[in-house]
Amino acid sequence: MSRSSRRGQVEPLAALVVLLAVTGAVTTYAAALDGVGREADRDLATPTLDRVASALGTGGVADPNRTRRAHRAGPSGYRLNVTVAAAGRRWTAGPAPPRDGRADAASRSIGVRLEPGRVRPGRLRVEVWT
Repeated sequence: MSRSSRRGQVEPLAALVVLLAVTGAVTTYAAALDGVGREADRDLATPTLDRVASALGTGGVADPNRTRRAHRAGPSGYRLNVTVAAAGRRWTAGPAPPRDGRADAASRSIGVRLEPGRVRPGRLRVEVWT
């Protein structure tokens, strides 16, 4: 009689554990890659809002006459709409944003200088899309 060797054999439970571990790792990797390259998942409006606010003025007071110049502070490759509103007036630069919800939007309260020595509370809003 020959001696049987268990060399190279694996217990079924250990094989299942290894299979589950490999499957889990591949699933995690695929899920991580799924979000890569999606523009909708990126927050573009918040950092753009900060850049636009800086371009509009200093000390938290915006000069609405700088709206067109502030429009250039948008990210390259994207379209941008900048709106400043205060005291019933509105200043806008850039194309109208799409109505289908594709635009990433952000807004904040800001002081708006209507004329020298006259500052009123207002709202700055930016919308960014491709």
